[in-house]
Amino acid sequence: MKKLILLSISAMFLLGSCVSKKEYTALEAKQKETQDLLNTATVKLNTCLEERASATARANSLEDRIEDLRRSNENLIQSNKDLTILTSKGASNVEKTLESMKEKDLKISRLQDAITKKDSVMLALVTSLKKEVGINDPDIEVNVEKGVVFISIADKLLFKSGSYVVNDRAKEVLGKVAKVVNSKPDFECMVEAHTDPVPYNKPPLIDNWDLSVKRATSVVRVLEDLGVNSGKLIAAGRSQYVPIASNDTAEGKAANRRTRIVILPKIDEFYDMIEKEMKNLETAGN
Repeated sequence: MKKLILLSISAMFLLGSCVSKKEYTALEAKQKETQDLLNTATVKLNTCLEERASATARANSLEDRIEDLRRSNENLIQSNKDLTILTSKGASNVEKTLESMKEKDLKISRLQDAITKKDSVMLALVTSLKKEVGINDPDIEVNVEKGVVFISIADKLLFKSGSYVVNDRAKEVLGKVAKVVNSKPDFECMVEAHTDPVPYNKPPLIDNWDLSVKRATSVVRVLEDLGVNSGKLIAAGRSQYVPIASNDTAEGKAANRRTRIVILPKIDEFYDMIEKEMKNLETAGN
């Protein structure tokens, strides 16, 4: 009886540390905002690239013109020094125009490099995870969706039925995940637990919301024990409301009982980087 009371008190304290639905919704909204900004930046980048191609063509034409002007200058110097001065000024103006185009081209390249760098980091992260975690395991899936890395782990690999205690086999897999996460100090890690719609009521937990949140915090605590910085971790429970398969079959329910580890760049840092580059482009355009 005493053990049951102690277990209930411990569970209440643990549940108190979970991320609220409001905080999680805010995080999702912020992530969507960043994705929208990235999409806008990509559209603007494509427009700038088209302008760059047109500017390059104009620059080539201007360079040919400069060469012609320089040859004309050599002939005019011998006959009229005053005309030589005027022609030199004209050539200087053309060269200044070319220099301005080169500066704008540099800023476009910087924005493109920022986006490319982010995509390259995500690709390297996926490759590293697939190598470390073991992509051949049918209960583990690693992929990228909209610039975010997802590691989806089947329920049966992490927990026994109705339990939120992480088993030993899962700790081995989570150890590999922790190794990759620790190698990326500029990334955050969100543990997102899902259940099927079968009613759950095993005190002190009362429903699938409780179960999913408790499973998420259990995985977070394992990652903490494995050395992952607590400040980089987020625990979130989604209950039964984000299924990936039909719940009409046992296979579908099994697919819906899963835990996703979401590895994503720190939203504020990435947002600031894109915003800075966009302001640079606007300044250059003016």
